[in-house]
Amino acid sequence: MSNPIVILLLTAVVLAAVIALIVFAVRAAQRPRNALVGGGIGPELVERLLELKASDQFDQAVFLVRGETGMSHRAAARFVRKLRSSPPP
Repeated sequence: MSNPIVILLLTAVVLAAVIALIVFAVRAAQRPRNALVGGGIGPELVERLLELKASDQFDQAVFLVRGETGMSHRAAARFVRKLRSSPPP
């Protein structure tokens, strides 16, 4: 291979990598990983999650949180683990 061809190929690879990084950054900025989608977490959702958690359906509760809020699996699991029913007045 001659020098101009190698330089042209390396330039194309670097340019493709830069474009891919820009696209990735724009997509990440448009929707943060744990941004709430839709209505977020309301009292009805919390009540349903507490019921699922009390009946040992942790995975279903995490799935529900992810579907309703758009949270990542790790964040939803952490949220469900920290849920506690409020003490009676």
